Amino acid sequence: MKLENVGVLGAGTSGKGIIRSLAGAGLQVIFCEISEEKVEQAIQDIAESMEQEIARWWLTASEKKLILSRIEGTTDMRKMSGAQVVIEAIKGDLEDKRRLFGEMDTVFPKDTILISTSATICVSDIAKRLAHPERILGMHFSLPVPRRPVVELVQGRQTSKRAVETARRLAAMLGKTVCEVFEMPGLITTRIMIPYINEAIAMVMEGLSTPDKIDEAIRLGFKLPQGPLAMADEIGLDTLLYDMERMYQSLGEAQLRPCPLLRRMVRENHLGKKTGRGFFCYDANGKVIGCPQDRY
Repeated sequence: MKLENVGVLGAGTSGKGIIRSLAGAGLQVIFCEISEEKVEQAIQDIAESMEQEIARWWLTASEKKLILSRIEGTTDMRKMSGAQVVIEAIKGDLEDKRRLFGEMDTVFPKDTILISTSATICVSDIAKRLAHPERILGMHFSLPVPRRPVVELVQGRQTSKRAVETARRLAAMLGKTVCEVFEMPGLITTRIMIPYINEAIAMVMEGLSTPDKIDEAIRLGFKLPQGPLAMADEIGLDTLLYDMERMYQSLGEAQLRPCPLLRRMVRENHLGKKTGRGFFCYDANGKVIGCPQDRY
């Protein structure tokens, strides 16, 4: 079966990156959001992100136009029924996911492959009550999705070979390297990333150094393209806190307990790039323009 049509449920940070990557790979993409305003905003955000790619000579204006022509938004999941693969990219706990996949199980034909992008909820737990659990598996994309060449693939206890083969073909079309992972909250990337970022946030809270100097030490010391605090801002501090809380509840390890400073920044809506301020301040194009001058 040739893959041509893919659906995406949710157009948050991860969802928009997935939509952009799918359309950039030549696939027709239909995504679903809860309101027309969110649909329009998602398309606008994707278009603006591609303008930044054009400015860096990664993309041409004609390529942007072609990619956008492959993207369609809707507020009605039933309009996605022609998709061969549907990728879920929404926030929510286990019961939220079960409700959503229960609806997907009835809306989409039984040969449609259903994929969860969650790194902290096991696929088998989502699939437990479904009529067709064999078609469900997990694919966790690292952020930012278009620029990270890896995807973690997770089979549930009843996932079929056909579902796995389809996911592998999709990953290949996106230019991603597949890392197969056993079911466990956090998988590989999230389980390593959370304590790494959490410790950097604790250093800021303790006054050990400023965010820019902490990131600079890590970048230069380990030859990394990005420091942990810039990574946190890119992921979104609310998303990071949500994942940390679920990981801590599941595994109970001290290094997974969210730093109090992270909780405070989320309460104050300093969420990173998406709000223009996190550990760094950002302009309208998401470019760093400095560190906040007031104390953390």
